[in-house]
Order: sequence, then structure tokens, then C-alpha cells
Amino acid sequence: MSSPVSEKIDSLRKEINLHNYRYYVLDNPSIPDAEYDRLFRELQALEREHPDLRTPDSPTLRIGSQPLPEFGEIVHKAPMLSLNNAFSEDEVFDFDRRIRERLALDEIEYAVEPKFDGLAISLTYVDGVLKQAATRGDGFRGEDVTLNVRTIGAIPLRLEGNHSGEVEIRGEVLMLKSDFEMLNRAQRDRGEKEFANPRNAAAGSLRQLDSRITAKRRLSFFAYGALFQGMTGTQSGLMKRLQDWHVPVSKERGVVKGVSGLLDYFNAMQQKRKGLPFEIDGVVYKVNSFELQEAMGYVSRAPRFAVAHKFPPEEALTELLGIDAQVGRTGALTPVARLKPVSVGGVIVSNATLHNQDEIDRKDVRIGDTVIVRRAGDVIPEIVGVVLDKRMEGSEPFDLQKKYPVCPICGSHVVKLEGEVQARCTGGLYCSAQRKEAILHFASRRAMDIDGLGEKLVDQLVEKGMVNTPADLYLLEKDVLAGLDRMGEKSAENLLDAIESSKETTFARFIYALGIRHVGESTAKDLAGHFGSMEALQHAGLEDLTAVQDVGPVVAQSIIDFFAERHNIEVIDALLSRGISWPESGQSERTGLSGKTFVLTGTLSAFSREEARSKIESLGGKVAGSVSAKTDFVVTGENPGSKYEKALALGLKVLNEGEFIELVSAVQSQESK
Repeated sequence: MSSPVSEKIDSLRKEINLHNYRYYVLDNPSIPDAEYDRLFRELQALEREHPDLRTPDSPTLRIGSQPLPEFGEIVHKAPMLSLNNAFSEDEVFDFDRRIRERLALDEIEYAVEPKFDGLAISLTYVDGVLKQAATRGDGFRGEDVTLNVRTIGAIPLRLEGNHSGEVEIRGEVLMLKSDFEMLNRAQRDRGEKEFANPRNAAAGSLRQLDSRITAKRRLSFFAYGALFQGMTGTQSGLMKRLQDWHVPVSKERGVVKGVSGLLDYFNAMQQKRKGLPFEIDGVVYKVNSFELQEAMGYVSRAPRFAVAHKFPPEEALTELLGIDAQVGRTGALTPVARLKPVSVGGVIVSNATLHNQDEIDRKDVRIGDTVIVRRAGDVIPEIVGVVLDKRMEGSEPFDLQKKYPVCPICGSHVVKLEGEVQARCTGGLYCSAQRKEAILHFASRRAMDIDGLGEKLVDQLVEKGMVNTPADLYLLEKDVLAGLDRMGEKSAENLLDAIESSKETTFARFIYALGIRHVGESTAKDLAGHFGSMEALQHAGLEDLTAVQDVGPVVAQSIIDFFAERHNIEVIDALLSRGISWPESGQSERTGLSGKTFVLTGTLSAFSREEARSKIESLGGKVAGSVSAKTDFVVTGENPGSKYEKALALGLKVLNEGEFIELVSAVQSQESK
């Protein structure tokens, strides 16, 4: 008759076997390593408490999984064992104590090395030549991946030096972080599924039936051991010998003494982890002497003389309680997951980023899901996947814009423009989340040109509640300003003078100062020249706006959305009521070069490149960064580059600096009449 304990053990075995199959055979795990380790340790504990319920087919007595039938089978001459894990300093102390007691020694010398997060393989060399390669498989039999391994440039096909007899080298096939990112980028570009992590990418790449696919994937390899007749000495000596044979071994390996040396190495590698070119999930400690290793022996699935000390898990399972939106400095709404608190990487995590709606859709994240949360170092926690087996019935896809049709900060409308991944708040002049950014842009040199209004001063003005919108700048008082940090009476007076001077501007500058998304200086000038007044621009429709040079549907829609938000109109009205003005169209905004496109190349002597740009733009012209058939004039200074050559090839009008000055003077003279 079954008992609750036997039913629990049976349930754990089935679950672990399923995860083994997904991890080792399908290369597609559905839970983080930390969750697998928790299940495994729970089963181990129950079997220790109830040894009569332990069975020969328990996953605690197995190493990996059955080899795929598509590959040939290779029987390992010696089992490829796993390592027992340590997750705390106490467990490391126990590991060291057991060895010292068994060997009757006061202090043990250990070889230490990173624990690579890859796929274990065995390489057999005969007389120095690679003969066959096999995966770990179930520890006794592995898959024949010889053809695929031959495509890995890091693995030598012939060992350096003179060799006779057979050598079996064991190590880890992995994918460097940079190569993993490149592979996933290519997967995205092809519209194919991305790999979850470098380990899965490496395993999936090595276990291809077509070795040509493996050859296209950039795999790496590091050895951690070897077997050959007459092997004596130490683990550290063996690694040096492998290095001499031109077999890749980790530069991060070392030799330490005692438990203090082990923990110092662990802490040092934890600090280095983020900067390493490959992923590691812990470190490995091995008794350095082979003679002492032999004396320690083995348990059923692991050596007694070695242990893997795992880092705090960077991934964990938890429940997604809800999704909120965070509004950034530019108005972008970023979805933030509210989580049931869980420890990840030694830190309690209750929030994680979901980036944008496209990411939510791609990962199919829903409220109520059991999710995998990752936190790497100081990186903001993120949800990397969903455990679909645990999804509640009736859950619905999440739509950020449906939940937030208006900004959660200021109540302005939220829109998502064509071709953009972020939904955005349209209350750019009003929204408190965007306040500092909007004011800094408004006061910038190319906009309203308020000299002295820098980032630190804007921080003070906003944080003290003195400025909520750009219009509030025109209500500031000298006595209040003088009392701010790093602001005396003279500085306050200079700032107020600059604010007063900014009231006399141009329509183009004012449009640019509003910070409408996608409306830069050039577009602002085109809009000013086309519409001539704020009223006309505010009421322009899609057809009116797209009639303006270089204004397409996306830019036009952005302008429409901006002026459709009443909060923005209120701020504009306040700005105009406080004295901002510009000459009527045609009085001051010169247009003698209207519609003409210039390209500048080489070094000008009479004025800087920036001054030349200002001259052209003040007369209604545009300055482009590259030469094309649409370019009207190419202005050349000393040492012109390839733009000059391209202009000649296209037969464009080329002006030297003197000719350019004559053209500008002629236009200015004509407009002054």
C-alpha cells in the first residue's frame, strides 16, 4: 500500500526524469537550474530518510539521460560521473572535514577551477590523433558526435608532441557570451526561436544530425580532466600537461590549501563572473593529488574527492501577480512585473522588467503565470520565460495599451507609433515623469537658448516644485532663485535675463523646443515655413502635414498626437501668454535659400562648420550629412573628402569657401531690400 511519502517520492522522480529529458535530450529546459537542484535535493533527502523506498532506477543514482537513437552509441571506458553540489559555506566546511578525517590529514591541497555551464564530452585520441568524441549521455553510454566535434576549431585534431597509445580527454563544450548573442541575433533576424542561454545553444549546436550546421555555430571547449595509462601526479600537473598538448584549459584555474583557500577562490570567481567571456554557475574543488583521490574513492554517482560549489541561483521560479507601467524621462511606458517575492542571486526580488509589449507577446507572459526570473549581478531582474505546464485555465494575453490607454502619471493619452516598440505618453510638456527632460530640451541652445539653465539647476527647480512645466520658467523670481544651491544674486540675475531674452524667438525654434517626438530642427523649420502660425499647425491634419517636405505618416501622426493632448495645449497657451513671440512669417525668418540642400566638406577658414550651418539654416536652407542626387550645393574647404569626389561624379554644383560667402551675401542683400 502506498503512503504519502512514497507518493511524494514517486511524483518527484517522474518530475525530475521529465526535466532530465527536456534538459539533456531536447536541450529545452522548462525550469531554472536552481529549481531542478531544489527538486533533486528534496528527493535525495526523502530517500535518505526512507532508504527502503530507494529504487535502482531513481534519478539520484543516474548521471544524465539516454542517448538519442539518431546518433551512434559509444560506451565510455570509465563512467563520466557527475559532481555533488555544495550551496553554502557550511557544506564546503563539511566537504573539507570529511576528506581530512578520511585521509587523517590536517590540511588538504586542492585544485580549483570554474564550473563551466556547457555540455560534457569525452575526446579519445589514439597515437595523438582524435579518433572519436562522445557526449556524457547516461554516464555509461554517450552519443557519437565525432563528426560535429571535428568542426570545433578549439579542439585539436592532433595533440602537440609525440604520443603513443590512447588518451581520453574530458571537458566541456560551450558557447562564449559574444557568440551566443550573435547566434540569437541571427535567429531573430530569421524569425526563428531564440536559445534560452549559452548552454542550450551549445548543446543544440553540438547535437545536430548535420555537422554543417554545427560548423556554422561558434563553439568553444575547455578540458577539465584526462585518462591514460600510467597517469600519476596531480590535477594541476595534468592541466599543465594538457596545455602543453595545445588542449584549451581555463586560465582561471589554481591551487589552494584548506577550506579558507576554497572560499577565497569562490568569492574571487564570483566577483570575476560577470567579466568572463563564458558562463559559469559555480566553481569546482578537487583534491589535487591523484594518489589521495584514489584513496577517497567514489559514491554511486560522484567522486568523494570533488565537489561543485554553486553560486547563488541567478534564476528562480515565482508567480506573476500583476503588470504595471513605469513612465520614463522620454514618455516611454515600460511594463514592470509585480512578483511574489523570491530570492534570486542572493537578493529578494519583487519586481522585474518586461521591456515592452513585443517582449510580452513573444514570451506570452500572462498575469498569474509561474515565471522564470533572472538576475545577473547588478542587472535589473527580468522575466525570461513562462512555465506553461503551470498556467491557469482562462488566463488571457496581456495588452499594455489596453490597461493603460492614458498615462498612469499624468492622465495624457498613450499612443504607439508605427514602427516603434514602446507605447508613449503624449503629455510631453505636462507629464511629471518627463518634466526634467522636457525643460532641459526646451532651454537648450538650439531651442529657446536659455543660458545657465543646466541639469543640476533644473533638478533643484523640479524637486522643489518651483517649475512643473516650461511655462513656469517665466514666473521665476530673483530672490527665490538666489537661495538655491550654487546660485547667488548675480547668477540669478543672469538667468532671469536669459529667460527674458528667450521670449523673442522664431517660430521654428519654438516648435523644436516643444519636444514633439521625431520633430528635429530641420523638420521644425519646414513646419514653420509651411504653416506660418501656431494655430495653423495645431489644427493640421494628416494630409496637411504630409504635404510638408520630409514629413511622412509617422512624423505627422506624432505631431497630431501631441497637439491632440489638451495638457500640451494648455502649456503652449501659458507660454504665449507669458510673452513668447516671434515675427510673422516672412518678416524675419529668411527663406532666400528655402528648399536648397547643402553638404559641407573639408575645413572652412572664415567660420566653423557650425557657423556655416547656422548661416544656411537662417536663410531657409538645409544641411545634409551625405551627398546625393538631391543635393543642391556642396561647399568645400581645405582637404575635402570623399563627399567632394562624389559631388563631381554626380555633376553637382560645387562651391569653394569664397563662392559660398558670395552666395550668402547676395541672398542677405536681396532679403534686406
